[in-house]
Amino acid sequence: MSLTATFLIALSMAMDAFAVSMCSGLKIEPGPRPVFRIAFHFGLFQALMPIIGWLSGKTIEPLVHNLDHWVAFGLLAFVGIRMIRSGLSKYGEEIVKDPSRGWTMVMLSIAVSIDALAIGLSLAFLDVDIWTPAMVIGLVTGALSLIGLRVGNGVGRRFGKPVEVLGGLVLIGIGARIVVSHLVG
Repeated sequence: MSLTATFLIALSMAMDAFAVSMCSGLKIEPGPRPVFRIAFHFGLFQALMPIIGWLSGKTIEPLVHNLDHWVAFGLLAFVGIRMIRSGLSKYGEEIVKDPSRGWTMVMLSIAVSIDALAIGLSLAFLDVDIWTPAMVIGLVTGALSLIGLRVGNGVGRRFGKPVEVLGGLVLIGIGARIVVSHLVG
């Protein structure tokens, strides 16, 4: 597989992480630690999932194919609903915790990278070596996540809590798009 094709796959795989990073940027302080945690975890999970899919080959493909979109939707909807509740709460209340910590970080990382599992399966079927594509996918995702966090944080500081509601709706919309694209296409 050419480096150009690998890079284009990486860009397409990183778009969900970019959008979720923008939504996460609404909630975090722009300090280096939470920004690093989100970008690192999104990049790491995006790099590991194709490897797991590639190593799994055909053995788990029927399970992954039937469930991956529902898992991604459930995780994104859960976090999105929490963001909406936080955006609708009184200004002093904080319902959603820092998305760069704990189970929220794990859920978001899995949700944005679960499609990468299918990419790994596809690359296994094409007999492509997985290591370079996985590394490129992880690096591109990490970089786009950093950009998304900065953009989201700037928008959040400028427009405040109503943007949290919009961010929650965007996360739910991303999950719905994943389900629809798997059911239709």
